[in-house]
Amino acid sequence: MKKYFLLGGLLLAACNPAAETIAPVDAPAEAPAEAAPADASDTETALKTLTGEPPVIIAHRGASGLYPEHTLKAYQVAIDQGADFIEPDLVMTKDGVLVANHDGYLSDTTNIADHEEFADRKSVRKTPLGDKEDWWSDDFTLAELKTLNAIQRVEGRPQDYNDQFRIATFDEIIDLVEENAAQGRKVGLHIEAKWPSNFSAAGLDMVDPILNTIEERGLVEAGIPIFIQCFEPDFLAKVAAKSDLTLVQNLVGPPYAALLGLDMKLEDIPTAGVGAHKAMILTPEGGTTDFVERAHALGKIVHVYTVRDDEPAEGFASAEEELKVLIEAGVDGIWTDYPETAVIVRKDYE
Repeated sequence: MKKYFLLGGLLLAACNPAAETIAPVDAPAEAPAEAAPADASDTETALKTLTGEPPVIIAHRGASGLYPEHTLKAYQVAIDQGADFIEPDLVMTKDGVLVANHDGYLSDTTNIADHEEFADRKSVRKTPLGDKEDWWSDDFTLAELKTLNAIQRVEGRPQDYNDQFRIATFDEIIDLVEENAAQGRKVGLHIEAKWPSNFSAAGLDMVDPILNTIEERGLVEAGIPIFIQCFEPDFLAKVAAKSDLTLVQNLVGPPYAALLGLDMKLEDIPTAGVGAHKAMILTPEGGTTDFVERAHALGKIVHVYTVRDDEPAEGFASAEEELKVLIEAGVDGIWTDYPETAVIVRKDYE
């Protein structure tokens, strides 16, 4: 039985609701309060983003608060709601096809447990959080995965759309983006490579498949904005050696960062952007740290994850309050499961 170490339980727990307690990196100090403006004419100032423009809204796995994540329906609704980017998390199938799935295991996002023909595919793999028994994407061909139906992963979110949609391939997501662009609704791709070192260990390298697909589909020439993000620095370094696309180094806080060898300082990160957990920016008292200011001083954009209507950060009564503080702190992009809420809040700053 094939076994290899997966980083998913920790690397990608950062994007799960249970990870909202991650502590700030580098123990940033509370940002000092700004002095009051000299007069009323000074009250309207430029935003603190790197460009002075409002932050981009990134639909985290699509409109995943409303529909099963990473389905074409979730992506389309996010586009309709005004998201600037949709975020496909990419994993690989046994036959080397890129598909969208957050964790690489299938039990919580599909109805695979109902497929008796796949019962013997369930296997135990080691993760930094211990052994996990599940069904894994790279043990299945694309044709096999296409027999599964998507389900809502998060308890308490709408379950009405379970079993109505299928796993989406990267190509199908690009088709959707191109169809919307042709109708005048251009949306970018904020692509995350999930556990690339683990897929490489299984003989499924992700660098070339991702970059070749982007090139073959002519996305850059078509003016589709693209970010590539990952928690693994080695993967991003390999992409940087082959591409000029804008890269985002995702960050996790202690104690996970040290455990995974990902305890990075801002000054040592070579990518143009960082993907910061919101606990690095927001304090439990509802204030902010100096993380954004420090990143901007280094010329780095800051995208923050993840704002959820149904789970505001500690110290905030609502996602709207949380969004306002993040925008006023100067973040350059915001991952959210509920893009419409973020788009509405951002209007006050446009």
